[in-house]
Amino acid sequence: MGSNVWRDTWLMTGRNIKTTLRNPFSFIPNLMISAFFLLVYEGGLSGIAQLPTFDGANYLAFILPVSIVSAAIGGAGGAGQSIVKDIENGFFSRLLLTPASRLAIVLGPIIAGMLQLFVQTLLIIAIAFLLGLEVKTGVGGVLFVLLIAIGWGLAFAGYSAGVALRTGNAQAAQAGTFIFFPLIFLSTTFVPYELIDAQWLKIAAAINPTTYIFESMRTVLIDGWVFWDMMQGVAAITIVSTLTITFAAVSAKRAVSRG
Repeated sequence: MGSNVWRDTWLMTGRNIKTTLRNPFSFIPNLMISAFFLLVYEGGLSGIAQLPTFDGANYLAFILPVSIVSAAIGGAGGAGQSIVKDIENGFFSRLLLTPASRLAIVLGPIIAGMLQLFVQTLLIIAIAFLLGLEVKTGVGGVLFVLLIAIGWGLAFAGYSAGVALRTGNAQAAQAGTFIFFPLIFLSTTFVPYELIDAQWLKIAAAINPTTYIFESMRTVLIDGWVFWDMMQGVAAITIVSTLTITFAAVSAKRAVSRG
């Protein structure tokens, strides 16, 4: 049974990857927007790095996680859109009539979305290096950033898939993803936590999981291997991914019962 799940998941993931490759314009705009954010933030805000709080840190390394997380949120909608298309054209119902694992039917688009984000993150990091990115921890730090990005993408892909399965509507699935964009700006987006003036924004940043994703990436990019700061990001991903994947699984069960 377990081997069937793995085999079916592999096949469903491959199908979704092929679908994405046939329509590259489904992810190119998201990549371009994230790269644009990186260029604008670096060009317009890099002077902030001269503040004593930054201690001479490379502002490009500070702002890079914002571009990566925005790509994760924007790209996560791909999992939901893929499921919605299958529901709307009747393919999802036909899949339910096959011996394919129900779990694999849902996991396929989610994993494909993660892999898409992995490629996008690599390209964004490559652009950052061309702009002069310096990484305190070298190749190991870049790999850690990639893992955090993939994990955060998994969390959002699970949520997107869950909304798609609940609604079966492309607009609802897309809107459900976009409501998470405010999380980026209710965090330590442009300056460290210590430089946030508004008390309400400090409270929002403290309870916002995105803050800990940013800090874990910035730690390896700027400070080095600081275990506690790194693990806060891992913990945030574990909690949010557990919630969103559970949401997707429950939604899938309901979709199967309706089908």
